[in-house]
Amino acid sequence: MGAETKLAAPRVHAIKLSDIINALEAGLRDFRAAPAYGLFFGLVFAVGGNIVILCAFMADMSYLSYPLAAGFWMIGPFVAVGLYEVSRRLEKNEPLTWSGVLGVIWRQHRRELAWMAFVVLFILLMWMFEIRLLIALFLGFKGVSTMHEFVEVVLTTREGIMFLLVGHLVGAAFSIVLFSISVVSFPLLLEKDYDFVTAMITSVKVVVASPLPMLLWGASITVELLVSMLPAFLGLLFTLPVLGHATWHLYRAAISFEEDEELPNKMEQEENQQTKTN
Repeated sequence: MGAETKLAAPRVHAIKLSDIINALEAGLRDFRAAPAYGLFFGLVFAVGGNIVILCAFMADMSYLSYPLAAGFWMIGPFVAVGLYEVSRRLEKNEPLTWSGVLGVIWRQHRRELAWMAFVVLFILLMWMFEIRLLIALFLGFKGVSTMHEFVEVVLTTREGIMFLLVGHLVGAAFSIVLFSISVVSFPLLLEKDYDFVTAMITSVKVVVASPLPMLLWGASITVELLVSMLPAFLGLLFTLPVLGHATWHLYRAAISFEEDEELPNKMEQEENQQTKTN
């Protein structure tokens, strides 16, 4: 983006529950239209989740597998960038090719979307630091070293129950913050050359403009992804593509741009001028 070029701020629109339902229907339609791409990105996410859990066991830190799995969904918006591009191409009737879709993903490392990915990874690291801190505060004297001992302590001791309560409350706070700054920022940065700060601010504005529908959307994403992770993350092969495509369509319902609104106005002016001439 040139130094003398400045994009107008995106226009934020309030959304309704019907918009979420329509987005989910459109997401399922996109998945059916291009299932190979959806299954591929779902597989990437599922394999990544299993690798993370496996690394925890190999490092003799199996007790971290649950918080790792609970926090792993945070990088979902970044993995779904390819799904946004597929939906964008289907929307514009542009050809779908592996080289085109993967090429767009690769080029993001030179754009603002890479900084947004860094923000997400930073929040994920803060989430894991918070978990380690809570383990030290509540379970530090319990000698937790294996998954079996971790489950026994958190379910049968007062300190374990407090750890679960505080951990989930803090985790919910992290999730709300991350959801608010990223719900439309990734598709926005994929489509337009805004800076990542503007994208995060716009994303927060979308949530503020429609708090109940957006919180419902965030809660449904969290529940669906967590349930999908139970059978070795395999459920993500289907839920991640549908949710990723749906997120693109929800973004299109919540955000518009000045140039998108100028075209209908120009067409209307031309028609009025032609009518007066006749």
